[in-house]
Order: sequence, then structure tokens, then C-alpha cells
Amino acid sequence: MNQRVSIKSAEDIAKARIAGRLAADVLHMIAPHVKAGVTTDELDRLCNDYIVNVQNTIPANVGYHGFPKTVCTSVNHVICHGIPSDKVLRNGDIINIDVAIIKDGWFGDTSRMYFVGEPGPLAKRLVHTTYEAMLAGIRQVRPGATLGDVGYAIQNVAHREGFSIVREYCGHGIGQVYHDDPQVLHYGRPGEGLRLQEGMMFTIEPMINAGKRHSRQLADGWTVVTKDHSLSAQWEHMVVVTADGFEVLTPWPEDQEGYEPIR
Repeated sequence: MNQRVSIKSAEDIAKARIAGRLAADVLHMIAPHVKAGVTTDELDRLCNDYIVNVQNTIPANVGYHGFPKTVCTSVNHVICHGIPSDKVLRNGDIINIDVAIIKDGWFGDTSRMYFVGEPGPLAKRLVHTTYEAMLAGIRQVRPGATLGDVGYAIQNVAHREGFSIVREYCGHGIGQVYHDDPQVLHYGRPGEGLRLQEGMMFTIEPMINAGKRHSRQLADGWTVVTKDHSLSAQWEHMVVVTADGFEVLTPWPEDQEGYEPIR
């Protein structure tokens, strides 16, 4: 597997850093628009307009394997790949917005959770735990560590709260290819799996369910939901392995209240 995972140069990382920051900027822009009464289609339209007309970048998801929209909008029990529609957001909903852009041939890919109004206690705990789990995984990234170390750290946080890890979907290598090697599982055993090297670049994007881990795909061929209709949450950052640890390539433009900054 080491043979297939590309090592990015300093020049490569600089280009990916620009793409990653642009993707994160889209999620920052859309935040004030995520409120009760808005449709996910309207959020998608705003993101498309910003990417195309303000950033002058390419929305990577449009037409990707036939995906019809700019962002994925996954609400409540939707795990991932929700298609924006005329669905109206309601007070108490939780939603993941996942955006990917292309800048000068390099992909930026990131997602985050938003609260619509005031969520219930379980929803709030799930969202914050999922963020903590992603953070725990990212902090394992350094030369010589393994992807098993990353997955183990993530699952420990989720299981501590009685939540479950979705196993059918995972993080991925990224750069000039949208979904590349390696596959980054969000569960694992310490010391197992690919050994990390400086210059490896990938996403860490745990999907965590309040109920059981099992999922099913809807007839639209994209939307993935929890089988037991329990809530699901996801966060995603792009990272690169540095000489002494990691760099997050999709940092938020500013620290978000209630979420520990990634240092």
C-alpha cells in the first residue's frame, strides 16, 4: 500500500493549502444562512454562486459520478451524500454541509455540522462528540504513526459516549485526485495499517451515529441514512503529514464558539 500513496512536495502542499482554505471559506460563508425556514436547495444555490462567482473556482461535486448539486446536505438521520432539495430546515435540526472545490487542478474538501436553532441534548452531544473524535484522530497524525492509530483514537471517543462508527464510508487520499489512496478508516487498532510518512495527504471525516452503526442507501443512489433512523453527525478536515506532526489544510477562518481549536 505504501507504493500507491503519493508523497506531496512542498509545492504540491502549497497548492492544496490554497484549495483547502477556499473550501473552508465556503462553509464559513454559508453559516449565517443555516436557519429554520430555509431549504437545502437554497443553501446549495448560495454555495454555488459563491464558489463560481466570488471565488472563481470549480465546484467539484457537480456532475461527479452524476451527483446533481454543489454540496451535500445531510440532515438529522442522513449520514452522508444528502442531495439538496426543497426540504425546509426546522428548529432543532442538525445538518452537515460537505463542500469540495477545485483550484488550479487541486481539490479542497471539507465538511462541518450546523445547528438549526436550538438542538436537543442528544443532538448537541452527538455533534460535539463527533468533532472531538475527529480532533483525536487528527492529533495522531505524524511520521511513523499508523492509520490504525488514527482510527482507534476516533472510535474510542465515539464508544465512550455510547455512539457507533459508520464503517461503510471513510476518509481518503486527496490532491489532484478527488478520492485517492489511502482509505482512512475511522476505527482500527493501534500500530496496524499504513505507516504514515511526511507528505501524505488525506481527509479524516468520521461519521458517528447516535444509535447503531448500520446504514442504507436510498433509491436516489446517493443519500445514505441510518437504518434505525437515529441521528448521525460528521466533520471533515484535510490534513497533510509534516516532519513533526500534521497540518490542517482546511482551517476555519476563525475559531468557532464551543469547539476546541486544532493546534
